[in-house]
Amino acid sequence: MTATAQPLLLAQGLSYHRNQDRIFGPLDLQVPAGEALLVLGGNGAGKTTLLRVLAGLLEATAGEAILLGRPVDTDHRAREVAYLGHRHGHKAELTALQNLRHAAALHAADGGTARLEAALAAVGLAGYEDTTAARMSAGQNKRLALARLSLHPGRLWLMDEPYANLDLEGIALVDRMIAAHTGRGGAALITTHGAYAAPPGRVRTLALDGGAR
Repeated sequence: MTATAQPLLLAQGLSYHRNQDRIFGPLDLQVPAGEALLVLGGNGAGKTTLLRVLAGLLEATAGEAILLGRPVDTDHRAREVAYLGHRHGHKAELTALQNLRHAAALHAADGGTARLEAALAAVGLAGYEDTTAARMSAGQNKRLALARLSLHPGRLWLMDEPYANLDLEGIALVDRMIAAHTGRGGAALITTHGAYAAPPGRVRTLALDGGAR
């Protein structure tokens, strides 16, 4: 396999067990740059667990993940992987702008006020710069998490049920963000129950209870 053909993410024999129970795997998958992979499956199929393993929040029982041609380690993951989980990951007592400024500092990204305000406006939160996350609705908090995701420099997005708590306009926003990210040469793994249309662009599906197709 040439360097240009190498997938952005490659997992081989990846599995996770909790005590004696197999949650998922062994699993082989690859995600090229410019592609979104929808991870499908019912409750308990291991969708969230797979993303948490790839994000480094859980340690795989077996197998390995290779990102940009080398085994994933902590530093590599911090630079190249952005994780959007069920929990929004921002501080309730901070304002929307303060949360984004903190996130930008973590990733050594541009934390200028103009850029952060533009990120909020892009997700429909213009005018909420000085509103604390605690005073926002569930949908607004999801939009704030999406704004934070947009500031991450990483090429791989791990998105756990990104459509949850969003209205139709918010669902379209997620699709636009994914399409723009993959269009720039990034990639995304997106868990979903399959209730929403796939984002535009190159999209494949992986059914944890039935294999990839």
